[in-house]
Amino acid sequence: MLSPMKNDNDSDYQSYRKYYSEQRFWNKLRRQASKAGMKVVYGALLCYYVLTSPEVPIRFKAAIVGALGYLIFPIDAIPDFIPVAGYTDDLSAIVTVLKLVSSCITPTIRHKSLDKLHEFFGQFDDHEIDKLYASHQ
Repeated sequence: MLSPMKNDNDSDYQSYRKYYSEQRFWNKLRRQASKAGMKVVYGALLCYYVLTSPEVPIRFKAAIVGALGYLIFPIDAIPDFIPVAGYTDDLSAIVTVLKLVSSCITPTIRHKSLDKLHEFFGQFDDHEIDKLYASHQ
C-alpha cells in the first residue's frame, strides 16, 4: 500500500505515478463507477479536484497522483473484480490521502465532486454522501 507521506523520490509513488493520467482516470471512473461505488468514486473525485487546484502543495499532489495511480493500476492487492472487497484497497489509499489533504478540500472542490458524482449515480442526498467521509477527516 502506498504511503501518502512519501515524497516523489519514493518507490511507491514512483511505481504508481506512471499509471496516472487524467484520461486514464476518467476512463476508469466511466467504466467502473457502479462497481467501485459512491464512496470510492467520491473520494477519487475529491482527490482529482484537489490535484487540479493550483494552491495545493506539490507534496500533496504527489500523494494524490500515487493514490489515483493505484486506483488505475491494473493489478491491485485485492483485484477489483472481486465482489464487495475488490475496491477496499483502492478506498484505503484514497482515504489515507484525503486525511493528508483534508485542509485543501474547499467548498468549491466538494461542489465539483458532488456535481460529477451526480453525473455518475443520478440523484442522491448530498448531505448523506458527505457523511461518508466526515469520520475520516
